[in-house]
Amino acid sequence: MIFSSVSFLFYFFPIVLILYFLSPRKYRNLILFISSLFFYFVGEKQYTLILLFSCVFNYFYAKRIKDKKSLWFGIVVNLSLLIYFKYTNFIVNDVLGFNNLVNIVLPIGISFFTFQAISYLVDVYRGTVSASSSFINFCTYLTFFPQLIAGPIVRYETVNEELIDRKENVDDASRGITRFCVGLFKKVVIADTLGSIVKLLSAIKARSSLSYFLEMISATMQLYYDFSAYSDMAIGMALIFGFHFLENFNYPLIAASVKDFWRRWHISLSSFLKDYIYIPLGGNRRGTLKTWRNLLIVWLCTGFWHGASWNYILWGLYYFVLLAIEKLFLYRALEKIPRFFRHLYTLLFVYFGWLLFT
Repeated sequence: MIFSSVSFLFYFFPIVLILYFLSPRKYRNLILFISSLFFYFVGEKQYTLILLFSCVFNYFYAKRIKDKKSLWFGIVVNLSLLIYFKYTNFIVNDVLGFNNLVNIVLPIGISFFTFQAISYLVDVYRGTVSASSSFINFCTYLTFFPQLIAGPIVRYETVNEELIDRKENVDDASRGITRFCVGLFKKVVIADTLGSIVKLLSAIKARSSLSYFLEMISATMQLYYDFSAYSDMAIGMALIFGFHFLENFNYPLIAASVKDFWRRWHISLSSFLKDYIYIPLGGNRRGTLKTWRNLLIVWLCTGFWHGASWNYILWGLYYFVLLAIEKLFLYRALEKIPRFFRHLYTLLFVYFGWLLFT
């Protein structure tokens, strides 16, 4: 099910809302957990077992984390699932050259719930949060259907208190419904229309430079509106149920530098990579050479997280180079010119970046 489908809008979501608000408060997380498993099962069938394994393993293992070695074991278990399902085809068929030898199907959403599980284990180890004392509460966090398949990546500390005790209210529900409708409009009216334009332009036999440029612009706008629409709908639905997710997009297409763009685009992923990879590697505290090494690792991870193919790796390297140039000298120069030209520069390189991405 996708959020804009008839089955979700007119059957699944209304039924969940009715069951949720008619249930006693102590059973509401259970309703969300069971509903989320059903939501996932409809699309993924047997891969629901992978999601359940992640729930069971991370809930019980978090209570056993005592040192860095035990933390690393938990991270490796989570990453092993992600690597097997998401990257085996690429490693075997493309890297090792065994063309089409394996064809493993990727369970939808595995990148999101795996990153959430890893952030949970790390935060428990750091003492940022305590290991959950309720299996149902933890499973609700990890499987919550609004953000299960397309994010944002929600940290346990963001919703920890609301999992235990939250107060749904009319104001939040009103804002949630409005936010959901905005996201639905962005998806159905804007993103899907732009997708149709991209298909029409790509089908033209005698292509001109203008048609390629329009296709690039349309594809970029489609990607933004499609992705941000799901974040809007997820944040809106969470509000209805009393959860307050952090923002995932902050008008990235008005950015005035590539650095500014990545402060605004997919914020939950950027902050995850910063807090759980860049800073643990030493950030910028261990000298210039290691700073560049850390940035390179982060951007390789950024590219590879988005997809298992060479073009995603190149896309990550592309942004590493752009940000390195800005950091070394270009950003200071950009600050001296009018914002319109900085904005134009940013959009130009972002647009060309999507050519690598797609």
